[in-house]
Amino acid sequence: MKINIIGGGPAGMYFAILMKKADADHQITVYERNGPDDTFGWGVVFSGKTLANLRAADEESHAEITKSFAAWDNVDVVHRGAKISIHGNSFSGIARLQLLKILQRRCEQLGIELLFRNEIAALESLRADCDLLVAADGVNSTARKQYAGEFRPSLDVRPNRYIWYGTNQLFHGLTLTFRENEAGVFAAHSYKFNQTTSTFIIECDPQTWESAGFAAMNDDDTRLYLENVFAEDLSDQPLLSNNSKWLNFLLVKNANWSFENMVLLGDALHTAHFSIGSGTKLALEDAIALFDCFRKKESVRPALEEFETSRKPVIEAYQAAAQDSMRWFENAREYMHLSPIALAYSLMTRSGRVDQEDLKRRDPEFIARYEAGKAEGSRQ
Repeated sequence: MKINIIGGGPAGMYFAILMKKADADHQITVYERNGPDDTFGWGVVFSGKTLANLRAADEESHAEITKSFAAWDNVDVVHRGAKISIHGNSFSGIARLQLLKILQRRCEQLGIELLFRNEIAALESLRADCDLLVAADGVNSTARKQYAGEFRPSLDVRPNRYIWYGTNQLFHGLTLTFRENEAGVFAAHSYKFNQTTSTFIIECDPQTWESAGFAAMNDDDTRLYLENVFAEDLSDQPLLSNNSKWLNFLLVKNANWSFENMVLLGDALHTAHFSIGSGTKLALEDAIALFDCFRKKESVRPALEEFETSRKPVIEAYQAAAQDSMRWFENAREYMHLSPIALAYSLMTRSGRVDQEDLKRRDPEFIARYEAGKAEGSRQ
């Protein structure tokens, strides 16, 4: 087949790798608007289950990805200056740029053509010039917008603002930190992804954002303000910017995942709030699922129809859990009255995917502390 892919992120490159590895005769070209060393954001997170999927799909890239992983089993919740740790979880982090470079090298090794700094304007001619066109061009997908009549997207701009920084303060675990000041409530999502750097995502509700006056602040003023909010957690380490700016999370869904010989993939197809999982994890698993459909079906349309039929229920369940998690953070100020242990329990069960029995199996000591705290509260 001749396969054109728009978007040189994890979804597009990983699908290209799997297809080329399966059949070297496939002619695959990846078009990427940015340069090979351009990336936005810092580290990304994978679960143990995702790593197992990557190992099964392509051992070569899996070996490279896991060489320099930062791994942990704890979720830490910081509230009122107290840190509550919940163990028995499986997570790993890697720098987003490092992941992209690994996938780029694997593409080149297999003979996949990567065309960087290549913005596609004539989508229809590109679609006509291939057997399969994959649009993996991100959350603000040009392809999805141009073919909105076929894909019928639903785009929901959420009220919370978030900003994605890095820091040299190392967080040895997936850490959720809550701080309050005169403006309102701030939540930070942080984790190390190599030996020197952590991701540090900060979000707040619109009332807090407006009260703090961020609309009138430049980048330096914003960073200084937030460094002050989280001074105790950052140990006076600065926040590091990489085109960091305030964003509203965009919840993406599509009624139709494909039409004729074109399919959406990754964030162009769907998003899930960063509080429950990485878009990178879903992007890679999308690529695996789409590849599996091409292994089962002999032609493009049946494969794309199978992809939607088999993968859509998985994504819908994941998005439902992610929406519950997202709404918890959108209403975080309502939980600030809770004790640190009670807040940690509320956080761990927020999506409905984890219940008390799950937590008891993972970390019986945490549940014992939580139940003791409940009993103490009932006696007061």
